[in-house]
Amino acid sequence: MPPATSCDCPHLDCVGEITKEELIQKSHGQCQDCKVGGPNLWACLEDGCAYVGCGESHTDHSTVHSQETRHNLTVNLTTLRVWCYACGKEVFLERKLGPHSPHANIKPLPSPQSTGQDNSRAPGSPTSLRVPSNGGCEDLDMETEEEDDLRARGLTGLKNIGNTCYMNAALQALSNCPPLTQFFLECGGLVRTDKKPALCKSYQKLVSDLWHKNRPSYVVPTNLFQGIKAINPMFRGYSQQDSQEFLRCLMDQLHEELKEPLAEPYDQSNGNVMMDDTNEAEMLIPEPDEIQANREWQKEKNMINDLYPDIDKDVDTTTETTPIISSQGAIKAQSRTSGKHVEEQGRISFPGHIPKMSSSPPKAPSGWPSLNPAHKKVTTFSPPKNKRQKKYRSVISDVFDGTIVSSVQCLTCDRVSVTLENFQDISLPIPGKEDLAKLHSSTHQTSLVKAGSCGEAYAPQGWIAFVMEYIKSWFWGPVVTLQDCLAAFFARDELKGDNMYSCEKCKKLRNGVKFCKMQSLPEILCIHLKRFRHELMFSTKISTHVSFPLEGLDLQPFLAKDSSAQTTNYDLLSVICHHGTASSGHYIAYCRNDVNNLWYEFDDQSVTEVSESCVQNAEAYVLFYKKSNEDALKERRRVSGLFNMMEPSLLQFYVSRQWLNKFKTFAEPGPISNDDFLCLHGGVPPNKANLIDDLVVMLPQNVWDHLYSRYGGGPAVNHLYVCHTCQIEIEKLEKRRKSELDMFVRLNKAFQEEESPVVIYCISMQWFREWEGFVKGKDNDPPGPIDNSKITVNKNGHLTLKQGADSGQISEETWNFLHSIYGGGPLVTVRPSVGHQEAESSQSEEKIEVETRSV
Repeated sequence: MPPATSCDCPHLDCVGEITKEELIQKSHGQCQDCKVGGPNLWACLEDGCAYVGCGESHTDHSTVHSQETRHNLTVNLTTLRVWCYACGKEVFLERKLGPHSPHANIKPLPSPQSTGQDNSRAPGSPTSLRVPSNGGCEDLDMETEEEDDLRARGLTGLKNIGNTCYMNAALQALSNCPPLTQFFLECGGLVRTDKKPALCKSYQKLVSDLWHKNRPSYVVPTNLFQGIKAINPMFRGYSQQDSQEFLRCLMDQLHEELKEPLAEPYDQSNGNVMMDDTNEAEMLIPEPDEIQANREWQKEKNMINDLYPDIDKDVDTTTETTPIISSQGAIKAQSRTSGKHVEEQGRISFPGHIPKMSSSPPKAPSGWPSLNPAHKKVTTFSPPKNKRQKKYRSVISDVFDGTIVSSVQCLTCDRVSVTLENFQDISLPIPGKEDLAKLHSSTHQTSLVKAGSCGEAYAPQGWIAFVMEYIKSWFWGPVVTLQDCLAAFFARDELKGDNMYSCEKCKKLRNGVKFCKMQSLPEILCIHLKRFRHELMFSTKISTHVSFPLEGLDLQPFLAKDSSAQTTNYDLLSVICHHGTASSGHYIAYCRNDVNNLWYEFDDQSVTEVSESCVQNAEAYVLFYKKSNEDALKERRRVSGLFNMMEPSLLQFYVSRQWLNKFKTFAEPGPISNDDFLCLHGGVPPNKANLIDDLVVMLPQNVWDHLYSRYGGGPAVNHLYVCHTCQIEIEKLEKRRKSELDMFVRLNKAFQEEESPVVIYCISMQWFREWEGFVKGKDNDPPGPIDNSKITVNKNGHLTLKQGADSGQISEETWNFLHSIYGGGPLVTVRPSVGHQEAESSQSEEKIEVETRSV
């Protein structure tokens, strides 16, 4: 590149000859001083100088090189934009570095040198944090490399390592889900876990290999396979397994390893965490039963009125003495206390709240709810409340979790109970001829609509069209669509015979009818077609062809009437197919590449481009659909345009890297949520201070203003500091842990040395393990009140130790010490003077000794 002059910078004459290809080749290298790799290396543009150094995100050797050699011009090898140290600003060349890239100007150029901020601070003031200023635009732009490189990515096969086609097909289907894949590719610093077998790390490595720019022909997923086998023995050996079961196991483990507690609203008046009214059962001190029951019942009536206005007359409005609304994971094999609806309830929202520019955090007294004296004593015993169950979220729950609201009506007393159920995938039945006739019949359709179910899905089709399809089915088999399967799943279900409903009001098994609808829709909908039927002695497969749309799957007919879902259309991302019988067969996957929108067949190591008709004729087993929203694409283009404007920005705002990934890949990213790097007091938690570069991205003011006005949420953050309040609370917690542990060890040692104690107190080992995890630092939350209800049995009005109970034995002093802190009960003692009781309890004594010895 010949020297060029522009933009009133007098130092451009020093630029030597260099081409864009040479710069791209340098970007694959390392800093010549610290040997760190890219991205965001800086190359010196001085004529005859070939130096490449790191920027602010590492040791900033590029600035050191400029100061030592007086070489003023340097170019960012990721963005190909030029900075002049002498002028202290970005400079623009008349002749660009090679062909113009449509994405080259999206990124504002950060200075690789220090911003000159004063790092000195007054004693006791919060510690300021700095992050690289070039992260924001990098994270908003997926295509930072050559288009030719990107076009070929994601087309890497997986080697079959012994009947693992079920795993390979599932991994390829997940790999082509952009929200999940982009998280592991671009938010890799957030993939941290201390749980074994660290499957998230293995999956991250696998995704990186599958989407590597060098595009290897295939990858061997050995580490991930070993991790899965360690979790679930079902996948050990070399027999064929079910692809959908593998998916559930993998996604559950990823959620467990990556889950984070949701932030709870913070009451600045007293420094305590506020409880949500919907979670009163989780409070340490329960409200009176009458108030709680009335509140729950009123909530149920409101929900029923919204969902089923036509059956208001059937809803019993008398006050129940027990809550009726419950939450259970009946759709999925393993339920979780997380999900999209949980996330929305637990998320902190700060509409219109912009924190003041300050070098100190907002003052708020620290407080630990569990140390409140009101929680220490329980005057009359009832089964004590466990410690408050936290709500969790992860990238898995963000992407795949939705909510179904189901109602069961008793046909005797007309009572209706409503249940919210999380789902990660939906298992749909494949209807036969008779089922199809009922679904399509006009009489059945009317009853479904009246009952609040899904008959409206067939309104556009008409009876004549169905008759023609039904006649065809006699010759070519039943014509089943994915819409039929959905309608069959959401159709009302009569509960009678062996499937009768246990009515809480009648206190008997009654005939009933069940309705269900979708309350919230996931970003990616995973649909499992129930093709396999497993009997006691044999298994069969339903090979009926189910036609499915590649675009425009509409879930509007299956939404609850009070659902807040805005986007209901879905486009197909990938489909897992099974060829063969129930006893033997082969799995493959068809996936749409997100870069070129072409369809490919992934058959273990082989990857082949296929036509859309080939995909539509496939025997689908598991399908992945993603929300389709044109407004989201327009919004991303609008934000890219704001970066191109290059407006001078007086303020820089920090935004969550996870939320930014949602903005790039979700149809509905939701409100901005910066809770993953902020504590309840508005600062950075001390345990996240060292990770701040991985948690946040810096945005210019015009981009932040646009995103905030469009999505809301927050809070707005333009200054990062380590939270002093959290640091004090951590120190208090450590002091409490040490105090409790030391006292227990001292009391238990005295108990072990006592030869003939008069009385021995029993304690639940389940509770003791929770307490042990807390004092050892494995669990941040203290356990709830002592719960001995599971180790006791009532004999003649007296509570005695249940035979074979999972209990340990402690001294009276130890019991009084723990009970004074945690409360709970009931009190259970044994008298060692009775010989047979000593023999029965010897095994339990050994248990507690083993536990306390490790402490």
